[in-house]
Amino acid sequence: MPGARRGRRAVHQVLATLGYGDAIGNDVLGIQRVLLDAGYHSDIFVETADARVEPLTRDFRELPGASHPDHLLVHHFSIGSKASRMAYALPDRMLLVYHNITPPEYFVAVHKRLVRYCYHGRRELGAYVDRCDLAVGASEFSRQELEELGFPRTGVLPVVPDFSHLDVRPDDAVARQFDDAWTNLLFVGRIVPNKRIENLIRIFARYQKRFNHRSRLLIVGSSREFERYQTMLYVLAAELGVSRHVHFTGHVTNEELTAYYDVADVFLCASEHEGFCVPIVEAFHKRIPVLALERTAVPSTMDGAGVLFDRPDPGEVAMLLATVVSDPRLQEALLAGQDAALDRMVARDFAGSVRSAVERALASPRLPAWPVRPDFWKQFEATERIEELRLRRPALYRALPTATRASGMSA
Repeated sequence: MPGARRGRRAVHQVLATLGYGDAIGNDVLGIQRVLLDAGYHSDIFVETADARVEPLTRDFRELPGASHPDHLLVHHFSIGSKASRMAYALPDRMLLVYHNITPPEYFVAVHKRLVRYCYHGRRELGAYVDRCDLAVGASEFSRQELEELGFPRTGVLPVVPDFSHLDVRPDDAVARQFDDAWTNLLFVGRIVPNKRIENLIRIFARYQKRFNHRSRLLIVGSSREFERYQTMLYVLAAELGVSRHVHFTGHVTNEELTAYYDVADVFLCASEHEGFCVPIVEAFHKRIPVLALERTAVPSTMDGAGVLFDRPDPGEVAMLLATVVSDPRLQEALLAGQDAALDRMVARDFAGSVRSAVERALASPRLPAWPVRPDFWKQFEATERIEELRLRRPALYRALPTATRASGMSA
């Protein structure tokens, strides 16, 4: 059987990029460990990988040689990758894992290329509805998106966070700079528009001026490719008169990240779109009270713990912050709830969930053959361009020949 070793069935993973230490990278490596322990042969096929994990991967162009109709591909879907399109064309069964794609409207005016990638990525996901034996999301929010797109068999493959990167000696320089009598509000995540960093700054400005002059906002995360957005945030902080007390750290080491969690008094999140939001769970682990906007996957990640607010009104959230910071008994009650939520999350049978999803995909009725013509993706892209014209320039779309409009992807 091609691609198998010692008679074992193969369950391979395929994705565009394997990162080091991020949520998806940890998930992929965790799934591989489960598959190997269960007796499957399992490799990770990628287009690119961080140098620190590249030895654990194989080039996606080797995937056809490992392919077989009885094998299963665990396909971590991303935005329009070559690896994804190769996986689509192979005869293997498919278990699609959807980590969610940010809606493109968040990137208008700050990252035009990413607008296009996210737009086409979210639309391309629909091409896999009839290709997958099973499609799972990293959260119930993502599973519901899959169901709304028409995937007939869906499920949730829960994230079980890995905290090993926080079990390091905290950076002394961070501690010396911020471990003092001031109140530290912390956010951890990439500096991207869907995180709504501007609302964090507005909330902080109201909190500092009205309730606590001796406070600062620590924003920990990379702004790579979003320098324009970060410049806008600098301008906003200056306009609100808090630029001296809003600290953008950029990308940090694990030692620095641990130190930032250690000096934090409250973790504050105003993100509007999350597929899971691992930093919230990291804050639970570091025993920091969490206040977060009630959007997308955040409520299910919080699991009844912390404090959810339903709108990022600066005055209302600032008052919530002041209440939490000033009341030690409330803090202890919040931490007890977060501890319990974290215990429930860690107690999930991740290995059992992976095995169950794999067995469900392999046991599902065989899907009809899906002939993939050599020009399939060119036709798909042409249809996408026509749809984009229909949405953005309807007058021009109506001028297109009727036959082209009606024929769709089979044109």
